[in-house]
Amino acid sequence: MAKEKVFEESIKLHRTYRGKIEVSPKVPVTNVSDFAIWYTPGVAGPVRVIKDDPEQAFELTSRWNTVAVVSDGTRVLGLGNVGPEAALPVMEGKALLFKYLGGVDAVPLVVRAGSAEELIGVVKALEPSFGGINLEDIESPKCFYVLERLRRELSIPVWHDDQQGTALVVLSALISAFKVVGKNLRKAKVVLVGLGAANYSVLRYLDVYGADLGNVIVVERPGVGILHREHPRLSEFKVIAPHWYDASLRTNRECVSGGLPEALKGADAVIAASKPGPGVIKKEWIKLMADDPIVFALANPVPEILPQEAREAGARVVATGRSDYPNQVNNSLGFPAVFRGALTVKSRKMSDGMCIAAAEALVKYVEERGLSENYIIPRMNEEEAYVAEAVAVAEEAMREGVARASISKGELEDIIRGLIGRPKKLMRAALRENLIKIGGGS
Repeated sequence: MAKEKVFEESIKLHRTYRGKIEVSPKVPVTNVSDFAIWYTPGVAGPVRVIKDDPEQAFELTSRWNTVAVVSDGTRVLGLGNVGPEAALPVMEGKALLFKYLGGVDAVPLVVRAGSAEELIGVVKALEPSFGGINLEDIESPKCFYVLERLRRELSIPVWHDDQQGTALVVLSALISAFKVVGKNLRKAKVVLVGLGAANYSVLRYLDVYGADLGNVIVVERPGVGILHREHPRLSEFKVIAPHWYDASLRTNRECVSGGLPEALKGADAVIAASKPGPGVIKKEWIKLMADDPIVFALANPVPEILPQEAREAGARVVATGRSDYPNQVNNSLGFPAVFRGALTVKSRKMSDGMCIAAAEALVKYVEERGLSENYIIPRMNEEEAYVAEAVAVAEEAMREGVARASISKGELEDIIRGLIGRPKKLMRAALRENLIKIGGGS
């Protein structure tokens, strides 16, 4: 379906359904007398318990399984600063994915915040209602500061999907791709094209995973080029883009300069998260790379180089952000399962270790099912991948001592599989009973 036709159909259906999610009871109500338990006077019982021990909110309310999807609307999809109201459809969509793929209840919250401090203040004020925070579509470099502050200051998991989510799935696919070509990622030469929220977090995860950042080369926009510690604008970066400054000091040991062709010479892999193509990366530049190169062209709607062109130029493994090509690097493989695992054990944090555990779980899942050039990452409909990933995250949270609960692996698998499977059962029942009508409102 052509892009404009998709937009038209989406507007039509959004207008028909008037929202993608709703609040539905999860407790039995067979008579109005039941409200004596669920509301007044009975609710005073749990109120008293939580007053004496606020942690009991995770046991006696839905807080344990509820995430806030928070955005200020300053960087929505590829549309830029569209404002909070226009961001709401995206946050609703995110909430739908949270529920359907991970069994997580998510509340879309768009915020009119004029500064990073104001946004941080709003999220901190919301903490008592939620078991986790998913930050979404916040402009760079503000998003880096907001995430790190909230990770330090809140006692629930905080996640920015444009950073951690993308990086987790990219790292998982990259580990698998290096297994396909028989090379060692930790010693490889990797080129990052664009250093926005996604690739800066990829850089951090490569570091956590044990890759040699001295072999990583970062290429930014024209006028900036390759980052390195001797860059003539280094002192300027410290002010205008601290993440560029940080990358300049930590990558590119040989101080290679120039642009993308110079960076790709002899590279084992390129991860592009820059601007839509085609033609951002040229075929002749792929030919400069090492044998069996790996090409991740992640821009949407058109990758920086089309997969067929990358393969014609010699690429062995190619991944994009699109569902109509093999190896889709899709954030939806990350956030539902990662939060499912973290919430199930009532984690206080979302650590880098938990995210690495998730990435490695996806690699193991793919290996067990037949790792190949066209299958380096699970597909969105592989439910057991989400179960394996969530279990790995929960186990890592317990290992790191940030979980409030301690649950055996067998019990974890049963709980998580049930929570992930429940929304599909509810959807089937709702469609069968005509509570949700296909194409006709609800």
